[in-house]
Amino acid sequence: MCCLKVSKSPHSATERRRFIVNGAVQGVGFRPFVYKLAHDCNLAGWVNNTPQGVVIEAEGSGEQLALFRPRLEAEKPPNAVIDRVQELAIDALGETKFEIVASAAGDAVSASILPDLALCADCLAEMNDPQDRRFRYPFINCTHCGPRYTIIEKLPYDRPATTMKDFIMCDDCRAEYEDPRDRRFHAQPVACPACGPQIELWDAAGNILSGKEDALQNAADAIRAGKIIALKGLGGFHLIADARNDEAVQLLRARKHRPAKPFAVMYPSLEDAEKDCEISEKEATLLTSAQSPIVLLERRADGNISAQVAPRSPSLGVMLPYTPLHVLLMRELGFPVIATSGNRADEPICTDEHEALARLGGIADLFLVHNRPIARRADDSIVRVMAEDETVLRRARGYAPMPLIMKREAENPVLATGGHLKNAAALMVEGKLMLGPHIGDLETALSLDAHYQVIDDLCRLYRVTPEITACDKHPDYASSRTAAMRGGKPVSVQHHYAHALACMVDNDLEAPCLAVTWDGTGYGDDGTIWGGEFLKISETGYERAFYFDPFPLPGGEQAVHEPRRCALGVLYALGNTDADLPFSAPEKTLLLQALEKKINCPPTSSAGRLFDAVAALLGLCGQNTFEGEAAMALEYAAEKEPCDQSYPYVINGGVIDWRPMLRAILKNSDKAAARFHNTLSEIIVDIARQVGEEKVLLTGGCFQNKQLLEKSIKKLKRAGFMPFWHHKLPPNDGGIAAGQILAVLRSS
Repeated sequence: MCCLKVSKSPHSATERRRFIVNGAVQGVGFRPFVYKLAHDCNLAGWVNNTPQGVVIEAEGSGEQLALFRPRLEAEKPPNAVIDRVQELAIDALGETKFEIVASAAGDAVSASILPDLALCADCLAEMNDPQDRRFRYPFINCTHCGPRYTIIEKLPYDRPATTMKDFIMCDDCRAEYEDPRDRRFHAQPVACPACGPQIELWDAAGNILSGKEDALQNAADAIRAGKIIALKGLGGFHLIADARNDEAVQLLRARKHRPAKPFAVMYPSLEDAEKDCEISEKEATLLTSAQSPIVLLERRADGNISAQVAPRSPSLGVMLPYTPLHVLLMRELGFPVIATSGNRADEPICTDEHEALARLGGIADLFLVHNRPIARRADDSIVRVMAEDETVLRRARGYAPMPLIMKREAENPVLATGGHLKNAAALMVEGKLMLGPHIGDLETALSLDAHYQVIDDLCRLYRVTPEITACDKHPDYASSRTAAMRGGKPVSVQHHYAHALACMVDNDLEAPCLAVTWDGTGYGDDGTIWGGEFLKISETGYERAFYFDPFPLPGGEQAVHEPRRCALGVLYALGNTDADLPFSAPEKTLLLQALEKKINCPPTSSAGRLFDAVAALLGLCGQNTFEGEAAMALEYAAEKEPCDQSYPYVINGGVIDWRPMLRAILKNSDKAAARFHNTLSEIIVDIARQVGEEKVLLTGGCFQNKQLLEKSIKKLKRAGFMPFWHHKLPPNDGGIAAGQILAVLRSS
């Protein structure tokens, strides 16, 4: 317990106020800030952490209290987020000192869990100072930086409730931890070389090769020699390799069975990244922020990165070192490295060193590990700047599970299980919507286990049992089956309606509005595959107003992986299957017979599959080796050969006939990719005029496409509409859990 004496003014009546501060106010130095502020304002009382947030009782004159309240919000610590401050007048007690008291326990929890934060400038300076006792210590942190979500076991956020509980603080760390004037006051992960976690380098059999500084140096030597290192970081493992070395990159691709999907690259510094990429002021701010996400950047033609890092892509996913261990390693290397998720295909990221030996043993040559346990995984977040603003494409480390404050409150907790791809679950407690971190596709038992763990963690941390569980309408999604298993009332929500509502949550909007919801696949109300939808959102529900004329998908789900099948389905719908596609004669004959007999050829209105079809017809991509490969190739082709022209199309009633556009593409493919994007953006404006709603939402996975999004925004604004798109929530399926929750709130 820490306290300071205050002097009482003999001229003013003493008053006392209780302040309950809700938000991300634990683990960010909020209590020492309040302690110092109370001293400045000459107030007595106390402050403590509770499951509901930070509670302050302050006693002094009315004038002193009047100064305290506005400064509480205006001068808060940089990483604190205040959602609400409740103020109550209570009886004065005549206290003469201000104290920081022990955290309080309780039943209900409304305090926000803070995401993990990148290394701050003060800790970086200490880590680089040979005179500092934490010189080159890989786990340096303070109240302004370091692990949060990945080490929390329960709330309130105190050291015994984290994975640091078994590291007993030395006298020096304890003195800092207990001093309200110190930057490390109640920094729960506080540690030093004498009492904290340590690193080791292991071989693939788990034998210890070296420890501490030697482990770091030996790992760096191995990376220089072209080896692949599995590094245990903040929320899981990275696979690290020299990003300049063609052989090392190809070896990682072969071992990870990842033939073409771009790898993320970590640079030692922003200045190093600028040698290979064009970086705007907004992108630089994101790269150096406390969230420190992967940012998609435009590559320079004269860069030094291996062409194998992101084949055929003009973009590069770039991040800077955000933990002290990453900083030390990158400074030792002095060159960019691949820093991709430590997992195998369709599996979640590894978090435990022994698990990593088993799952990554065939990929990594060596393992740079540490003994601070990871309570829960957190992959790297991905952000792209589009229309001069950030759009989070993957919401994980640094962002999740920070809450979104909703206008509507839930009478009882609501859980949402999200989608089948890019899964992320969400929990609504009172007025807060917490979207859990990215899990990925629920295709494996390990991914399902991770999905269940996130749900269990959210409910356990907030000490709630949801009475309603929202899920996707598709009955065969693993996330839909989760809802049935959780107990309580399951509520299914149509996929594209959830996309639309997620965009409304992201932009704090109310109905009515027009939602352009374009993606690859979604289970429609009529049992068919939707994906090219225009939904009119009303106060009580939605109406499918317009959609792309459905075309068949030969092979059903297989067409998602083979854009050439989408192209054949489009050609069949055109009545012209003579175009050259990468099929053998027997394959094509068999598929045409299936189309003719309607065997496993479900119809779809999907805009995403239309992208795939056009990419295949233009010879850009016949088979997807990763999700979205064909659509990305089409976007890049449009960027490479810009054009202002477009193609014809027809709208019959509520159906958009794309056939005139496809016939024109087959007739003349010159700059077809750009003209295709132009046509789609014109269709959006055309239908917006017909519907007549001022607010137009652009949502769904197709709007990860910068060309499509920016063209649509520009044309909508020019036509007098108000376009809205995603910022904090992903436009893809990673954001639909938020929409599922809003659907429940709108129906109650």
